[in-house]
Amino acid sequence: MRFSISLALIIVCFFANAQNKEIDFSVPDSLYREDQFYLGLSYTNMQNAPSGFDQIKISPNVVAGFLRDFPINKNRTWAIAPGLGYRVSVMNHNIGIPENGNSNSYVVLNTEFEKNKHILHFVELPLEIRWRTSTPESHKFWRIYTGMKVSYLFFDQYKYQAFDLKIKQNQNSDIEKLHYGAYISAGWNTWNVYAYYGFNPIFKTASIDSKKVKMNVFNVGLMFYIL
Repeated sequence: MRFSISLALIIVCFFANAQNKEIDFSVPDSLYREDQFYLGLSYTNMQNAPSGFDQIKISPNVVAGFLRDFPINKNRTWAIAPGLGYRVSVMNHNIGIPENGNSNSYVVLNTEFEKNKHILHFVELPLEIRWRTSTPESHKFWRIYTGMKVSYLFFDQYKYQAFDLKIKQNQNSDIEKLHYGAYISAGWNTWNVYAYYGFNPIFKTASIDSKKVKMNVFNVGLMFYIL
């Protein structure tokens, strides 16, 4: 009984003391971290395209995710940041996949059509090195972030439409599942230019006129960061 009363008094005293301590939010946080969430909007430019290839309309690319900031120097101007993200790429072009039984064939479309595009959905693992001029007192600073990322394609879809003809195909086995590349983003405060270059081709087995399709992506756009 005495032990229970003593324990209750200790707990009451502890919470009473904790309530009397006020947090001073005006004091700078010397252990701050930067830029945990990101959102990027960019344009896809296909590289190493086959003869006759043409990009139609705009091919948008959207990336979003979370990065864990780990400062590595005393002033916290240098850091490394592993993360987890999502990317969706819409590629509008004139490479068609005609219906051909269970196998795919690829052709450069020379006829009129209303829609011909690939939509690719990725899970991404970025790892970047960060330099910034940030301080505990201000979140407006110059930054240069660069790194590499591995992307896993978990869903893809091809859509074609020309007048009354519609073709839709999901999970094309000719598309490479694992992609990797390098990227960089740099800027001041909210506005940051962003560029990504994919090292390996989109297709692993596709060919046109017996020539392998070796297209890879180059994205250019803007990146936004949120704490």
